Order: sequence, then structure tokens, then C-alpha cells
Amino acid sequence: MKAKKPNAELVWKQLEDLLAPRLRLSVIDRTVYAHLLRHTRLEGKLRLRFSILGLGRNIRLSPGPVREAVRRLVAHGALRIVQRSKLGHVVEVRLPGEIRAARLNRIESRSAAREQGTRARLAVNIEEADFLQDTRLRKAIHARERGQCFYCMRRTTPTVQCLDHVVPQVRLGRNSYRNLVSSCMECNAQKGEKAADDFLRRLYRERRLSATELAARLRALDALASGKLRPALAIDK
Repeated sequence: MKAKKPNAELVWKQLEDLLAPRLRLSVIDRTVYAHLLRHTRLEGKLRLRFSILGLGRNIRLSPGPVREAVRRLVAHGALRIVQRSKLGHVVEVRLPGEIRAARLNRIESRSAAREQGTRARLAVNIEEADFLQDTRLRKAIHARERGQCFYCMRRTTPTVQCLDHVVPQVRLGRNSYRNLVSSCMECNAQKGEKAADDFLRRLYRERRLSATELAARLRALDALASGKLRPALAIDK
């Protein structure tokens, strides 16, 4: 089944800046949705057949979390189950703007209101700002990393960029500029709830970082936590 191919960059901005915060999608939710989106709507198709095991293998996650993520996405209306069988699931994947629970016109108005509120807070203290909920501040984090993944240092584009909590939210990690970095989707998914320094050492063991790069990334972690990596903002007092 064919569908008109949407603007991929716009879809990814809607996903990361609007849909994910609005529906409070987890890292695994976003990874599963993004994978299905890439292989359907961004290729001009409405539906996809997949198995939980095969999907987990493709995105390097175990079947249990993938199955739960699919269930949550169905509940949110991001996916519609067309058929279930022993061969797997047939799903219809909806674009962010087609999801009833997160109509973008409503989200945009609320996002604009949040931006105004955050702008006022920033005039007092940048440390109080929520860098995850404000679109302008999310972009500032990506700009700070200058188009590179904070972890593996590969070049990134808007279609594969996301924000990662250095200290995971489940461990009470904040939405501060001291705890958010721009990363590629692969590192975001693989790191999960791991400690950032342990994940960097894993990248070194896998030869995705050199010894020099590992040392630099560990220093960057220290600088981030101490507030030395402040993003550039129009209002920064």
C-alpha cells in the first residue's frame, strides 16, 4: 500500500520536539516508533509486517521491551494493528500529525506557551530551565554538540538526532543542560539506562572510540556535570 512520502526532516522535528515530550515516550518507545516510521511512511508505505523478535534484532533490543513499546504505541494511537498472526504483526504507522492524542496544532500552542515561560525563567537563572520541554532549548543542546553525537562523535543530521539523559530519568536525572546531550539514535538506544562513563568504555572496547577520544569524552562528561558546557542562548543570565 502506497502513501505520499512526507518531509522527513519535518517529521523528525515533530517527533523529537513535539510528540515525544507530549506523550512522554521513553527511549525505547521512540526507537521502535522511529524504526517503523522509517520503513513505512518515509518510504511511501502505510503498513508493515514484522515480528517482535525480528524488530528487536534490528534495533538491538530484547523482545520484552520491544513488545511493551509496541503496546504503548498502539495505546497512544501511533500504531494501528491491522492483523496478528503467527507470521507477526501487520501495523499501520501514523505520522506525528495524524495521532489524535497529540494534535500538533494544540501541541504547538502549548509549546509556544512553555517557551515564553522558560524564556522568563532564563532571564533569572539558566539552571532553572527545563531543556527537554522547550523546543528552542532542545535545539540549543543540539547546537552545542555542533552536529556530533556526544558519545560516538559521529556526524548527525536532524533525522537521526535525539536528546539523551546522561543520568537516566529513572535515576532522577534532570532535564538540565548539565544532563542532556545530543546523540545519534543508535547510541541513545544502546545506552538506555547505563551509566554514561560505562557506555563510553563499551564504545572504546568495540573500537568505536580511540583511547584519545575516550579520554576526551570522559573529560567532557566532567565538564558537563560541572556546568562548563553551557549552550548558547539568546537570553543567558
